[in-house]
Amino acid sequence: QVQLVESGGGLVQPGGSLRLSCAASGRIFNINVMGWYRQAPGKQRELVARITSGGNTNYADSALGRFTVSRDNAKNTVYLQMNSLNSEDTAVYYCNYNDRTLYSWGKGTLVTVSS
Repeated sequence: QVQLVESGGGLVQPGGSLRLSCAASGRIFNINVMGWYRQAPGKQRELVARITSGGNTNYADSALGRFTVSRDNAKNTVYLQMNSLNSEDTAVYYCNYNDRTLYSWGKGTLVTVSS
């Protein structure tokens, strides 16, 4: 089992920034992918950004140029730096871990973009 704990969500004004963190613990394999997904009210969960243990990244079109995903393998932690936030970014953000044999989700952290 892998446990994921997200932090860093909250209320931010349009145009503002937030940094999300996700700490993983448990049976973590060296080769894995960690990432961020989000689910807005009434919508399906969607990929925001993910990063492999080797540092390869991919982003949703909506995140390109505004969000940056990074990780610290020594701390088993993945980050999501979000800039230029707008109301469409309001959602619960979930951390995900995948090593092909195990797939885990965090409980989520709420990001609300509002003036």
